[in-house]
Amino acid sequence: MDRARPRPRQSASHRYTGEVQFASVEENLRQSFRAVAASRCGGEVRELPGVSIASAGVTFQMFNAAFLSARVTSENDLARRLLLAKTHFRTRGLDWALWVCEGWLDRAVQRRARQILSGSGLRHSVDLPGMQAEAVLPPVRPLPHLEVRRVQSGPTRDAFCEIGSVCFHVPLSWFNEVFDSASVWTPFEAWVGYLNEEPVSTAAVVVGGDALGVYNVATLPGHQHHGYAELVMRHALEDVRRRRGIERSILQSTPAGLRLYQRMGYRTVTTVSVYAS
Repeated sequence: MDRARPRPRQSASHRYTGEVQFASVEENLRQSFRAVAASRCGGEVRELPGVSIASAGVTFQMFNAAFLSARVTSENDLARRLLLAKTHFRTRGLDWALWVCEGWLDRAVQRRARQILSGSGLRHSVDLPGMQAEAVLPPVRPLPHLEVRRVQSGPTRDAFCEIGSVCFHVPLSWFNEVFDSASVWTPFEAWVGYLNEEPVSTAAVVVGGDALGVYNVATLPGHQHHGYAELVMRHALEDVRRRRGIERSILQSTPAGLRLYQRMGYRTVTTVSVYAS
């Protein structure tokens, strides 16, 4: 009998689940913030050495965003990029957030990243699984009936912001400020699900990184666990897929949505960590 061969050690290039998968998640996430920033008069989209800025210039600091845009190979490299981002937002008097896909960080930097970021005045907010599906699986149960409407200016925009405010625990005025431009609804395509004319659930899709990015999946308390979010999300993905011909989709999951997304065929390919000033 042949002896079992030892498993070869993974090279650094295979530690992150694959470059194509990671790139789709990371690029689409940045594109979603660029879409919002570019829609606002006070927004800015900038490329600095190793850092991307997509700032809406708003009170809601998560939308004044910075991203890594190349692999970080040392602690000094990370500190240099943090200084660039911090200087950008400090000169504008804005609170901001850093969105970090772990695939950009070499292993040694990953182990020290939170300490380095904390030393730069950024507190850790949340870790989100970055997930991808080449194609969404069929529902495992019959979905409910909702009327799903595309968001534009007016009542659908108001409903989208109100549901987001409640579900993400953010003041309504902050959401209204982020989405106050009619032009945002072209690159940031969003839908609201209505139950007997009551808006109850939302989902949005952004095209980027050769994928459909799913965002703002939310259902009002009292209407959860009925399949409404899944229905609106599937409606949104199918609408954009039919027009754009893109099947692959990505998202960042909250703990509450993880099992749903796994049932739909999504699997984790990276982790997105969020730090706030």
